[in-house]
Amino acid sequence: MLKNLTMQPFMKYPKLIFLLDAIGAVLTAFFIGIILVKLQTYIAMPKRVLYVLAGVALVLCAYSSCCFVFLKNNIRPFLKVLIVANLLYCCLTLGLLFFYFAKLTALTYLYFITEILIIIAVVLLERKVYKNLILNN
Repeated sequence: MLKNLTMQPFMKYPKLIFLLDAIGAVLTAFFIGIILVKLQTYIAMPKRVLYVLAGVALVLCAYSSCCFVFLKNNIRPFLKVLIVANLLYCCLTLGLLFFYFAKLTALTYLYFITEILIIIAVVLLERKVYKNLILNN
């Protein structure tokens, strides 16, 4: 029952998924680009890598925001791009976790694995919205 209530607004107004994604991306950029950079001694991920991840999140935020504001019809191809971009961001993050494995702290893994799990949950919701758009056209 709760699952249907949380998905209902996105099924009725599918463009809302872009707003959700934009909010998530700006939060990611803030946490990585500001908070984690300030905690870099506890995180041990190089600052330049944190800035790159924050920059990618800002690009995704801009994309999602533009989609939410400007798209009128046929949002499916744009949603598909967003799904792929979110998955690529997760792959990039996982790759960086493996690349810097020996340097990173448990706190680093806790943050980034949690972030990846949240993004995967959003991607699954985006995928359901995408499939719903296919069925309704």
